[in-house]
Amino acid sequence: MAIKVGVIGAAGRMGSAVCEAVGSDSETTLFAAIDEHGVGEEISNSGILISNEFSDLEGADVAVDFTVASSSRNNLRRVASMGIHAVVGTTGLTESDYRELRDSFTDSNCLIAANFAISAVLMMRFSEIAAPFFENVEIIEYHHNSKVDAPSGTALNTAERIGAVSSSWKEDPTQKDFLGSSRGGTTEDGISIHSVRMEGMVAHQDVIFGTTGQTLTIRQDSYDRSSFMPGVLLAVKRINDYQGVTIGLEAFLDL
Repeated sequence: MAIKVGVIGAAGRMGSAVCEAVGSDSETTLFAAIDEHGVGEEISNSGILISNEFSDLEGADVAVDFTVASSSRNNLRRVASMGIHAVVGTTGLTESDYRELRDSFTDSNCLIAANFAISAVLMMRFSEIAAPFFENVEIIEYHHNSKVDAPSGTALNTAERIGAVSSSWKEDPTQKDFLGSSRGGTTEDGISIHSVRMEGMVAHQDVIFGTTGQTLTIRQDSYDRSSFMPGVLLAVKRINDYQGVTIGLEAFLDL
C-alpha cells in the first residue's frame, strides 16, 4: 500500500516540488496539501486541492513540512498530536525546539534535516573526516536571492559537525577589516562562514581546508530543487523505522 503523504507549505517552491515528487513515486501518494496561500488551487495532476484546514492531514501516514521556523513549531506540535510521522526540511529550529519535539513525538517519529540533497549529506560527512588533518577551515555558502536567513542551516550544521571533531584552528591574522564584516561570521568554534545571495543560484557550498603547502576544497552543488527530492522520498519511506526524533538525514543513509 502506498504511503499517504501530506505536504505542509505545499504552495511554496520546495513544497510544490515535494508534491510533484510524492505524486510521481510508485510507493507514495499525495494525500493532502496544506498552505495558507493558493487555497483551492489544484496540485498538478493529483486531484488534490490546496487547503488551509490542518484537519485535512487526518489519515496521513507522513507529513512533510517545508515552511519557516515560526510556523513549523506549531505545525509539528499538531502533527505529533495526530500521531503522524513528520519529515522536516524547515531550517532555524533550535536545540530548545528539538527538546520540545522529543517530548511531543511519542506516538510517531520525526526527522529534521538541514539539507535533503544526498550529495550535501556526503559533503558534511567528508568534511568531518578531513577536519582533524588541517589547521584552517572556512565555509562559503551560496543561495538564491530569495533566501531570508543567513548563514544557511547546512552551513551551520557543517560548522557544528567540523567543530565537534576538531577545535585547533589557527587564529585569524586579519588586523584591519575596512568593511567591518569582510571575514564573514564566526562560530563559537572559530569557523568563518560567508554567505552569498545571488540571482541564478539554488544551493551550493564550499568547505575549504588549509594546512602547510596545501588546501582541500569540498564542494556541493544543487542546481535544481529536484536535487532534494530523492532524500525527501527516502525519509518518507524510512521514517517509520527510526524511533522518536532524528536530526540529520545521514542517520537514514547509515553514515
